[in-house]
Amino acid sequence: MTALTRKTLALRAMRFLRLRVARRFARQNDGAAAVEFGLVAAPFLALVFAIMETAVVFFAGQTLETAVADSARLIMTGQAQTQGFDQAKFKTEVCKKIFGLFNCSAGVQVDVRTYTSFSSVDLTKPIDANGNLVNNFTYAPGGPGDIVVVRLLYQYPVYVSLLGLNLADMAGGKRLIVATSAFRNEPYQ
Repeated sequence: MTALTRKTLALRAMRFLRLRVARRFARQNDGAAAVEFGLVAAPFLALVFAIMETAVVFFAGQTLETAVADSARLIMTGQAQTQGFDQAKFKTEVCKKIFGLFNCSAGVQVDVRTYTSFSSVDLTKPIDANGNLVNNFTYAPGGPGDIVVVRLLYQYPVYVSLLGLNLADMAGGKRLIVATSAFRNEPYQ
């Protein structure tokens, strides 16, 4: 055998070994699941947290809606007016109906207004151009037969923002949750 033939055989053997190693490497899939999970984990977890936070914000809104419906009945039936409730006393009654989800005494704002007609009711969110809450809330429960709107407002912190879909509508990453009850007071004595 000549030197050229030996060299050619050695090169062919090396190529064959390289191909064999490459094929063996290509067939190996021991770490494939870990790599695939690594690629999918971040978007999956972000989606799970966004869904959970959306559910919590929805639940907080429903809790506030229940509290405003129950508390507004005190004004509609004249109990708040005949017992001399002011805004602080009415807020105390509201806070008795809200449990554990948020800090009622420090965070919930109460706005009670009297209107001349249902068409004149203003339900715009009290947020300025910078995303800050405009605190011009009053307590005017009206008298028998008056049209009254009771609003409870809470600034709920939002932590997860997914794909540009952010629940926050205020400065500081907060969402203003507003629960409203509009009614005509009963003709109480």
